[in-house]
Amino acid sequence: QVQLVESGGGLVQAGGSLRLSCAASGSIFSINAMGWYRQAPGKQRELVARITSGDSTNYADIVKGRFTISRDNAKNTVDLQMNSLKPEDTALYYCDAFITTAQAMGPRTYHYWGQGTQVTVSS
Repeated sequence: QVQLVESGGGLVQAGGSLRLSCAASGSIFSINAMGWYRQAPGKQRELVARITSGDSTNYADIVKGRFTISRDNAKNTVDLQMNSLKPEDTALYYCDAFITTAQAMGPRTYHYWGQGTQVTVSS
């Protein structure tokens, strides 16, 4: 069984910063791409940032220059440093990961999601 657990959300004023963390645990053989998505009320879930196992990154245009994604392969974690936060960044933030699990029948890759952490930016 594999779990992704996010932490670090909260309430911050516009212009402030938050750092989100996501830790993967369980029967992990390897972790491929990891990322962060967000979903605001009444809107679709959208990709915020993604990082590959080789540390290549891509960002949504609306967060470029303000958010930074990073990962620690030894700890199976992915972080999202969010600076210059705006009220429109308010959303439930989810981490995701493509994880190859160690199973008796051989390694299998699945797409996992965390439970989400709320980020609220006040104006």
